[in-house]
Amino acid sequence: MGTAPQTAAESVLETPLAGHLHLPESASVAWQGALTPHVFTTLDQELAALTTGAGVYDLGYKTWLQITGSDRLRWLNGMVSNTIQGLPEGHWNYNFLLNAQGRIQGDANIYRTAENLILQTSRSQITRLSAHLDHFIIMDDVELHPLDAAQTAIGIAGPNAPQILSALGLVVPEEGAFTSTSFNGTGFTLVHAYSPIVPRFEIWLPVSALHDLWTTLQHKEAAPAGIAAIESLRILEATPLYGVDIQDRHLAQETSQTRALNFNKGCYLGQEIVERIRSRATVHRTLRQFSVQNAPAALAPGQIIELNTEGVERNPVGELTSLAHYALPVFNGSLALGFIRTEAIERGLPITHADGDVTVLDAPPAFGN
Repeated sequence: MGTAPQTAAESVLETPLAGHLHLPESASVAWQGALTPHVFTTLDQELAALTTGAGVYDLGYKTWLQITGSDRLRWLNGMVSNTIQGLPEGHWNYNFLLNAQGRIQGDANIYRTAENLILQTSRSQITRLSAHLDHFIIMDDVELHPLDAAQTAIGIAGPNAPQILSALGLVVPEEGAFTSTSFNGTGFTLVHAYSPIVPRFEIWLPVSALHDLWTTLQHKEAAPAGIAAIESLRILEATPLYGVDIQDRHLAQETSQTRALNFNKGCYLGQEIVERIRSRATVHRTLRQFSVQNAPAALAPGQIIELNTEGVERNPVGELTSLAHYALPVFNGSLALGFIRTEAIERGLPITHADGDVTVLDAPPAFGN
């Protein structure tokens, strides 16, 4: 995982799924602001299901902010890094929220319906981002409404996920889209999530329907997966996590997440810095995926692995922030995410950490060309 399991603080509440499963305290970890299942069987078994079959998992550490009012499109378009006014109804996109200096204050997915906008982020970010957004509502007809605790979410991912959903009579939306649907008489939202390696879906549903759907998906051969496997899949996909890989000191283009940026949308908070970097066509550091030899067993919360090279006077040249180990049929080894100075990549310098060599990857080794 990107970080080792955190000690559960008293103020961190269980997700609805963790509460429903009545797991012992040792079986859950604090993650992104909530207690969520860690591992159900073994990490290798769960990751194999996610990459070769299907796995179902908890997303109860996510939460939502509903944005209403006649100015909502124009106003939110000026607050985030991606286009909102150009976002079709029934679709979503990924966004950074920046400050005036262009530093990333958080990230969120934003969904457009006919009646409102929905901002989705982690429970660990929601208080800070709500305050950030509320600060900039001045003369705008905009209201922010936290969605109540009656809703939660689970995910399903893997090559077989679309077929499992279709077998339930559901119409699977295209990637980047979402739809309202129902199962056994209960309405919910089905989202085709970002999926660079295997298909991923989110199901937003009433807490009251959680047991029924969770059980049904397992009967359809979606194996339960804990956050350890989901984190390993994230690192395999080379998708950074805010608060782990991306921090509030980073600039948008340093993260390599171009899917969060739209360069034709007009003015927004932090745009001047984004455009300045774009015009210069360079950043001094960039987030990349790495293959790591002799990697440690795990990274503790907030721990980093320094990257070095003999060819640059100023050391270190980077740091690894997420780490996972794999024993898959198509890949056996250790992968990491982190930042490295672009100079080291451009000069083709050998990169090391304290105990071995590090290779910068252009694509995930298990699924790349």
